[in-house]
Amino acid sequence: MLLKRIFDIIASFFGLLVLSPFLLIAGLLVKFSSKGPVFFRQERAGRHGKPFTIYKFRTMIVDHGGSSISVKGEKRITPVGAFLRKLKIDELPELWNILIGDMSFVGPRPDMPDYAARLKGEQRDILSVRPGLTSPASIKYAREEEILSKVHDPQKYFDEVIWPDKTRMNLAYVRERSFLGDFNLIIRTIFGKKG
Repeated sequence: MLLKRIFDIIASFFGLLVLSPFLLIAGLLVKFSSKGPVFFRQERAGRHGKPFTIYKFRTMIVDHGGSSISVKGEKRITPVGAFLRKLKIDELPELWNILIGDMSFVGPRPDMPDYAARLKGEQRDILSVRPGLTSPASIKYAREEEILSKVHDPQKYFDEVIWPDKTRMNLAYVRERSFLGDFNLIIRTIFGKKG
């Protein structure tokens, strides 16, 4: 949708401009609180499955060698990282991904390539749109790390419960999406409303 892309460009540009002081402060906190780069870069599956590099503030120690899923309270998450994650500040650099067209404000969260490869049949329609900063699934699972911290096998629970549910919700979003619906999701994300 052209209107959606125009909104993404304008809103992400002014978002980066207005939030630049906070981005600078967050970057300095990451830089001086632990060894490693300020930004975390990772390959994700974008529109039509095309890979792109996602940008976030680094919230973990370097070379931790851990799982691709995160659990609240993990030792590999730095104290500053835990704070940034709690307030979702670590995801603000994704405004750059939105500005350059890798992502949108609203859309299915971009999967790791191996998870995107698991999508079969009609599920692959999820890849027909730009991945987003927020979505119905990400609103529902805003406390995903906390949920995973309470189960015996976080990876198994994610693979067998959370990821299939997210896939179902993402497919429903793709089929029912609208500009007004997206705007409502942005408002719900900002104010933390689940319903």
